[in-house]
Amino acid sequence: MTYDAILLVSFGGPEKNEDVLPFLENVLRGRNVPRERMLEVAEHYYHFGGKSPINEQNRALIAALKQELHAHGIDLPIYWGNRNWHPLLPDALANMKADGVKRALAFVTASYSSYSSCRQYRENVAAAQGIVGDGAPEVEKIRAYFNHPGFVEAMVDRTSAALDQLPTDSREHAHIVYTAHSIPTMMANGCKYVQQLTEASRLVSERLGRSGDPLVFQSRSGPPTQPWLEPDILDHLRTIHAQGAKAVVIVPIGFVSDHMEVIYDLDTQARDLCEQLGLTMVRAGTAGTHPRFVQMIRELIEERMSGAPGRPALGVLGPSHDVCPLDCCPAPARPPVTSSR
Repeated sequence: MTYDAILLVSFGGPEKNEDVLPFLENVLRGRNVPRERMLEVAEHYYHFGGKSPINEQNRALIAALKQELHAHGIDLPIYWGNRNWHPLLPDALANMKADGVKRALAFVTASYSSYSSCRQYRENVAAAQGIVGDGAPEVEKIRAYFNHPGFVEAMVDRTSAALDQLPTDSREHAHIVYTAHSIPTMMANGCKYVQQLTEASRLVSERLGRSGDPLVFQSRSGPPTQPWLEPDILDHLRTIHAQGAKAVVIVPIGFVSDHMEVIYDLDTQARDLCEQLGLTMVRAGTAGTHPRFVQMIRELIEERMSGAPGRPALGVLGPSHDVCPLDCCPAPARPPVTSSR
């Protein structure tokens, strides 16, 4: 298959305090999230001067990917478009159209399949194409990569490095806890999100000679009446401390970069709790610009360009599909808001 460009598609994040509320309004539009919760999340951003690290992470990833592609003779420009904040997808597609791009291959910075991490991005691209109008480039999405050797190997390296930060006498009995963004259980029931996260966590632990390390969740944002995936990371930390745990490595397996949910919910809230409990905590890095992760993106691009039958995937679930079925990861029904705004 011939492509004219690569499109990196991501969530987006504010760059300054004035961006925070407009950004969160974009994120939460059409969702039944109480305004009090939105203002509470805004404080997380204000804590860091209103700047999410996700944009710098994406700029660094694009720079690393450009080098990787050039080193392997792939001469394709890389564009960048976000769902919720600048550079927005309609602007990216308009620039691509102006540059004569007809067909692009999209890499989404989300490893797993759910409505919000896969289907919604495809809807965002389609909406952007509608805004751009005639001549908007075709965009095809790279498959989910939660069990690709490149992602797993990068996370093994990040987790091993985190374990090495613990005192020698703590490593053998340290807990490893994998975390991912919680989603409504209704959404989770319509996709393979939990299954894929569980498999990715198992694959990493297996390569570290471990088994049984739990998957927990973080960063829920819905109304209290709406069930979301549990257990919550903070509740889990309290539980393992009560059971006698002395050290824990938290691995944000559900994220590919150190954005706000990582640096606030883990590096701030979880770390504060661990200090209160006397529980030694190390947070493993995300895949970020790990060389094996960047190599993986290039391999996935080559895979689609060549149509090669070899589609690497570890474990029992096999490689994800390239073209999503029509009924894949349906949007969850929206429950009514029960709290005041």
